[in-house]
Amino acid sequence: MAVTESVAEDAYGEERTVHEGILGRQSARESAARTYARALPIVPVRARGLTIEGADGRRYLDCLSGAGTLALGHNHPVVLEAIRRVLDSGAPLSVLDLATPVKDAFITELFHTLPPGLAGRARVQFCGPAGTDAVEAALKLVRTATGRTGMLAFTGAYHGMTAGAMAASGGAGDVRVARLPYPQDYRCPFGVGGPRGAELAARWTESLLDDPKSGVPLPAGMIVEPVQGEGGVIPAPDAWLRRMREITADRSIPLIADEIQTGVGRTGAFWAVEHSGVTPDVMVLSKAIGGSLPLAVVVYRDDLDAWQPGAHAGTFRGNQLAMAAGTATLAHVRRNALAERAATLGARMLSRLRQLQDAFPCVGDVRGRGLMIGIELVDPESEPTGPDEDPFGGDHRFIAEGPRSTRTPHRAAPELAAAVQRECLQRGLIVELGGRHACVVRLLPPLTISDEQAAAVMDRLADAVAAAARRWRDRGHRHRHQGAPAPGNG
Repeated sequence: MAVTESVAEDAYGEERTVHEGILGRQSARESAARTYARALPIVPVRARGLTIEGADGRRYLDCLSGAGTLALGHNHPVVLEAIRRVLDSGAPLSVLDLATPVKDAFITELFHTLPPGLAGRARVQFCGPAGTDAVEAALKLVRTATGRTGMLAFTGAYHGMTAGAMAASGGAGDVRVARLPYPQDYRCPFGVGGPRGAELAARWTESLLDDPKSGVPLPAGMIVEPVQGEGGVIPAPDAWLRRMREITADRSIPLIADEIQTGVGRTGAFWAVEHSGVTPDVMVLSKAIGGSLPLAVVVYRDDLDAWQPGAHAGTFRGNQLAMAAGTATLAHVRRNALAERAATLGARMLSRLRQLQDAFPCVGDVRGRGLMIGIELVDPESEPTGPDEDPFGGDHRFIAEGPRSTRTPHRAAPELAAAVQRECLQRGLIVELGGRHACVVRLLPPLTISDEQAAAVMDRLADAVAAAARRWRDRGHRHRHQGAPAPGNG
């Protein structure tokens, strides 16, 4: 027995040495811009489905899923088989924009999934391999088609890291895009929340476009996320999204839906715009459509196809392995009703998380759609950050689509959210942080997650929140006892 334990300890020591060596070399050689590697100091060496195994021998439940890229989880058999078929066939792997059987199959399957109002008259543009490349192409497309230059985007948005995509995102420093209020419940920009706040946001948009002195000329397009991901997992109210469709259609403004993270069943519908019944003029797609490999596509209404040959391109737009993996993923999600499964399981997980919200005052809000879930951490000892009553009163056109949170918003607690993420990792659970102040713990599990795995995720997360909240509370008591302000910022 002692010999066996000694061998196991030696093996673990070797694994730790490999693990720490790789992390050390990464820190010494890679850019300071790295992000996930800082909060998640793991070295993945094997993965299947929801599970990742690190170089140190530890196993983790992965609720990051490549930032939503892995709709079917890691190394799903149908994806691996699709890739092997292309490799074994001797087909070229990169073909620019030439026609191939692999590309033809991908486009055919993609068209099977598109909203009916778009599928019948759609065009497809393959561009660079990342979602931000698709956003750049979409902005360029609507500017070419309309002859206009301005764009409308929303507070809290995230569309990518290239120049044009960043200009349309919530963190833009050099503003060249008109910014509109994105309705949300817990931290409503008007201090109202619910359908009343969404109505005010819609009226603001109409006023901005119709006021000749607003300083915003008729734009080339509007880009919107049906659920803001990096912005804090904030679903757009369906009625509000329909209003955005009406407002843009009445003024001949192309509506661009950013479905890069919300697409392929993630939110409980194949495309998140389907919840509202909205048909956009343009959809930008990436992440899950490549079946874990780099692929980005712009799908748009045929009357916008005003580009000249060569007006937009990308060297890696003909990635055959990604198209094969994407076809397999799209077909598997569609045939196995995984969007419906995401809706059912996501609702169950949200219900469990709301019990957590009731138990811990530091859980300010729980929200999401399907398997795109967010938990906002706050400092419950801080002063409320906004009014809780409707200061405007009057009649409102929207019908309520769900209860507003009964919690008064408190100051964001990014340090607490980071502590929850660390506690999760210690328990073998990988989660992401997002939101305006990095105070939202995000869950993006694969659509293939089982009921048992979902229960394990909830158990580990609840345990992590309890541990982090206890330390936060104890630390706050110490600070107050010493005469210092309670921890937290927002």
